Amino acid sequence: MKEEIIKSKLRVQKHGEVFTPKRIVNKMLDIPGLKDACENLTATFLEPAAGEGAFLVVILERKLNMVSEKYNKDLTQYENYSLLALTTVYGIELLEDNAQTCVMNMFQLYYDKYKEQVEHHGGELKDKVLDSAKKIISLNICNGNFLTRKSVNGSPLVFSEWQPINMRKTSKNIKIQRTEYTLDEIYENVKKENGRAINKFIQEPVQLDLFDFLEDESENINEIQKEMRYIPVKIIDVYKEEMEEANG
Repeated sequence: MKEEIIKSKLRVQKHGEVFTPKRIVNKMLDIPGLKDACENLTATFLEPAAGEGAFLVVILERKLNMVSEKYNKDLTQYENYSLLALTTVYGIELLEDNAQTCVMNMFQLYYDKYKEQVEHHGGELKDKVLDSAKKIISLNICNGNFLTRKSVNGSPLVFSEWQPINMRKTSKNIKIQRTEYTLDEIYENVKKENGRAINKFIQEPVQLDLFDFLEDESENINEIQKEMRYIPVKIIDVYKEEMEEANG
C-alpha cells in the first residue's frame, strides 16, 4: 500500500502540510545521538509540528522496546517504566484532526505493546494503567501553534513535567509528581516548586483534552478558585489528577 504524504493540495497550500515518509523518519532517528536518545528512558522529545505522530510514534515504539528489554522482570515493572517512558514524549500540532489522530496513534501503540506484555506475563490489562496512559498522552500532545506558543483558542500552551520521586535503579513501583509550565515559561527556563499548577486566569479557556471527543458529553468547566498543586502519586494513578491547596 502506497504511503500518503499529503491529504489534499488545499491543505498543502493553506498549511504547508506534508507528512514525512516512515523510511525517512527511521533514517533520521538512526542518526548517532538521536538513536541513543530514543533508547534512553528519561531523554525528552518535543516535536513542534507533530502531524499525525510520524516521529513521535516511532520514538515511543523504540522507547517501549527498550523498556521491554531492560525493565520487564514482571508486569508491574513494565507497567511503571512504560508509563515513565511515555511521559518523555511531547508534541504540538496546529491542526485539530491531526492532533487527535496523533493522540490515538500513540495510545494504540502503547495499548498494543502493553497487551503483548500482559500476554507474555500471563496477567491482565489494568484500566488504571490505560487511563493513566491516556491522561499522559492527552496532556503531552497539544493542539496549538509552536511559533506563537498559544493553543488554538488563544490561551498559552501548557505542558506537564512528570518528575519521578526518590527513584532508584531497583525501584519497581514509581511515584511521580506533575508540575505545569507554559511554553513561555519553558523558554524562559522558569523554575517552580514541584507540583505547581497553572493559575486559573492562565488556564481560561480550558485547554482541549484530545480524548474528549470520545465522550458523549464532556464539561470543560474550570472551577479552581485557589492556587493548587499536584501531589506525588503512583505513576499508575496519575489519571486521578490528585491535588491540594498550594498553601494549605
